[in-house]
Amino acid sequence: MKIRILAVGRQKASPAKELCAEYLKRMKWDVSLREIDSPKAATSAQEAPLILKELEKQPSLVVALDERGETLSSPAFAQKLSGWQHAAPANTITFLIGGADGFDNSVRGKSGFLLSFGKQTWPHMLVRVMLLEQLYRAQQIIAGHPYHRQ
Repeated sequence: MKIRILAVGRQKASPAKELCAEYLKRMKWDVSLREIDSPKAATSAQEAPLILKELEKQPSLVVALDERGETLSSPAFAQKLSGWQHAAPANTITFLIGGADGFDNSVRGKSGFLLSFGKQTWPHMLVRVMLLEQLYRAQQIIAGHPYHRQ
């Protein structure tokens, strides 16, 4: 399974960036994080063409992290990933992390699933770490590793 994370904005040197690197290093799956440059203070409508252009580069099942999405427990997320693995075009899943304004409807419309990390608002740079940790956790759950405790 190949997992791509497309995230709007550039991450500066920070503890969050170091955590992203740590989780990427731990992954057994093929996981990549691609940052999409957008103009400062860009709206979701201005970011949409940049995101859609990246999506066109490789067929995949698209999962957008969106406050309107479904909230899943870690085991349920692992189960979803396991199912998506076999249903995804080119065996690839793409996770989208938008900018400050979220996603334009044109991007939401390309998504096969909307995923939420809860009703609270999270900094976009921290969401990268949260997603990578949940992907790592799902990997361990699927492998039967005791990292996740119930």
